[in-house]
Amino acid sequence: MRQERLQKVLARAGVGSRRMVEDMIRAGRIVVNGERAILGRRIDVSKDAVEVDGLPVPVRTDLVYYALNKPSGVVTSATDPEGRPTVLDYIDEVRRVWPVGRLDIDTEGLLLLTNDGELTHRLTHPSFGVMKTYLAEIRGDVGGRALKALSRGVPLEDGASAPAHASLVEKVGGSSLVELSIAEGRNREVRRMFEALDYQVTRLVRIAVGPVRLGRLKSGTIRRLSHDDVRALYRAGR
Repeated sequence: MRQERLQKVLARAGVGSRRMVEDMIRAGRIVVNGERAILGRRIDVSKDAVEVDGLPVPVRTDLVYYALNKPSGVVTSATDPEGRPTVLDYIDEVRRVWPVGRLDIDTEGLLLLTNDGELTHRLTHPSFGVMKTYLAEIRGDVGGRALKALSRGVPLEDGASAPAHASLVEKVGGSSLVELSIAEGRNREVRRMFEALDYQVTRLVRIAVGPVRLGRLKSGTIRRLSHDDVRALYRAGR
């Protein structure tokens, strides 16, 4: 593949204008394949690794990033032997993409899809500690004792859950709406955490992955992530 000037590549990737990129190069903030970049550097976007301020910048032109508001009843996989709808049924993309992590079939909300393996690793591996935030509708009155238990970690059959950030949003009728953020992603973990405290989750919606929020994206619809979204996701891992 032909090589391109680093300034042009990073401007296209949303890092900044070409002049801003030149200033970053002069300041030593940009590294290519482990070496400090110099003005006039050319790169092959298909194989060269670029970092800005110590964080990878995706420069391949074939990379795509989407956010889906997954409806309940949809399977988080490419295919389903039972013939149920899958998340890939909602995306019209000729390139192969995959879901970043999983949402249970009865859980709704934000699911990211991409073909960027590096970002997928950073968002799903527990060592990066990227928080996922949920709104849980709970049958009954969730009090302060339960919220403190969630914040400490709840004993489960496969080991205690990681400490979560949990807060009561409101109480309506006989139900409580709880916002919960956790960096883990074990199978049905949020539901099991509440069940361990003798609460039943009647609806669960993921509203954020790191800094990217579901917002007003309608159920069953998809949007492409912006350059700023992607860079924020790369920064989210500690």
